[in-house]
Amino acid sequence: MNNETESNAKSGQPERLLKASIVNVRCGRGVTIVEPANVYGCELGDGVFVGPFVEIQKDVRIGARTRVQSHAFICELVTIGEDCFIGHGVMFINDRFAHGGPARGDKSLWCSTTIGHRVSLGSNATIMPVRICDGAVIGAGAVVTKDITEPGVYVGNPARLLRSL
Repeated sequence: MNNETESNAKSGQPERLLKASIVNVRCGRGVTIVEPANVYGCELGDGVFVGPFVEIQKDVRIGARTRVQSHAFICELVTIGEDCFIGHGVMFINDRFAHGGPARGDKSLWCSTTIGHRVSLGSNATIMPVRICDGAVIGAGAVVTKDITEPGVYVGNPARLLRSL
């Protein structure tokens, strides 16, 4: 240990302090990212809005004019279409715990998620690895565990069709 590390260990301070950042983001025109945000290695289309306290991980693609509200988490392997609304605190999941626990770095066990165009995801929705068709509305707090193939309003845990659109 060096003197700084020893000092930090004794004082209860972190050895490394990592700050939220915006790194290697491919942006279209008119993109807004409100800091603090942790956005890296992703692609944001024209006019995308990203609110504060959002994490968007590498290889995520977000289509033009989509709005991502505060506290959302968009993990690797997610593609979001154009003109979508991602509500506050929406969580995307790419690890299904297929073997009874986390993949622990084995990305071959992760699955992708594709969100169509004009999709609205209500606050605190959880989106498992699925496909959601164009024009769907996912209610606040819903947990989407299966593909959604028909435009409509979906609510609950697991999410179910409330009414067609």
